[in-house]
Amino acid sequence: MTDLDLLDGELYSPESPGYDLVRRPVDPRYGDVRPQYVVRCASVADVVRAISSARSSNLRLVPRGGGHCFAGRSSTDGVVLDLSNLNGLSVDPDGIATIGAGARLAEVYSGLHSAGRALPAGCGATVGITGLTLGGGIGLIGRKYGLTCDRLVRAQVVLADGRIVECDEDHEAELFWALRGAGGGQFGVVTSLRFATIAEPTACRIEAYPRDDVEQLVAAWQTWAPDAPDELTVDLALIAEPGEPLRTRLFGASLLNETATRALLRELVDQVDLVPAMPYHRLKSSFSDPPEERVMRSRSEFFSRPLSDAASLLAEVGTPSKSRRELSFTAMGGAYNRVAEDATAFAHRNERFLLDHVGSTDDPWIDASWAIAHRDGSGRVYPNFPDAALDDGPTAYHAGNLARLRVVKRTYDPDRFFDFPQAI
Repeated sequence: MTDLDLLDGELYSPESPGYDLVRRPVDPRYGDVRPQYVVRCASVADVVRAISSARSSNLRLVPRGGGHCFAGRSSTDGVVLDLSNLNGLSVDPDGIATIGAGARLAEVYSGLHSAGRALPAGCGATVGITGLTLGGGIGLIGRKYGLTCDRLVRAQVVLADGRIVECDEDHEAELFWALRGAGGGQFGVVTSLRFATIAEPTACRIEAYPRDDVEQLVAAWQTWAPDAPDELTVDLALIAEPGEPLRTRLFGASLLNETATRALLRELVDQVDLVPAMPYHRLKSSFSDPPEERVMRSRSEFFSRPLSDAASLLAEVGTPSKSRRELSFTAMGGAYNRVAEDATAFAHRNERFLLDHVGSTDDPWIDASWAIAHRDGSGRVYPNFPDAALDDGPTAYHAGNLARLRVVKRTYDPDRFFDFPQAI
């Protein structure tokens, strides 16, 4: 890859100072993967050059925005295309934000706040805006404002043949459709995104640790949370620590005033802590926990109906364990579900909640717990939570949109240069 000596950015190989620092993704499961090269791009021209060089050298290339992919798709023994320096952000007078593909969520929220704007997106400070958007983008105000990808109005993409294309509803429309929810890295390297932002709202932070009967709480939450007003997002976590009783945590955000929020929450639980209304970017940072060194694994699924056997699920999570376990329920409904399934590549528009089973990589509980819940599951899986254990990942991620996505793949990446397990 000698032609990469002409890069505007930086080129790292195993012999380079700083290589170990730049090669590692956030997910420690893939921390030992050693790429032949890490290209830290400073321009779109670097992206074009790196793709051309990787192809001519017969090396696999993967883009990395945040490095949080559960399936390690931002790691390779070939070429990692590090986009972290492509992190610029600007907002025009109409509230359209142009954001570089390497921006992380903390940078995005801070930059948008400076312009009095915001986006519905996730909580992790170091999560990349691009990966989040391309797989959908569920967040604490999404029930009011939709997925992150629903706010996308334009994207710049470098294709495998080196072409730079701008896509929106009127230009390269099929590619633009696919980028909104099919998951990242399948069609090309996205280098910048344009979003229709919202005026930054104020929001109350919701947190509670109910001591109610857990099975009753799970049943009540499944009925109540997906149908709550759009302005209210309340998620539920069940946490099992070794040697401790199962504990519950409710958390979320409200765009309503404190009085209205408390009145609604009393329909679910008696006691809840509310942090008074604050600017949205501050609320997001309050939920961003410091990264943990523990190596974790998760499996998840969407549900369009309540669980029929919550008791068995609770019994399974409560079996003795040497490590932490968590069942995480995320409320859907609201604006998520007022978009047609084929309007964007994100096909999961009729789901009530998402259930994620999280534990240590060697804990067989994850698969046992997932199997119990799967009896009532929709068979659909969030593209941003890829699961190597699925029998048919593409169908689970894309459902009825899969056939159309495969046409887009053949059109824009006919040689399957951007390929990985469970790709379209």
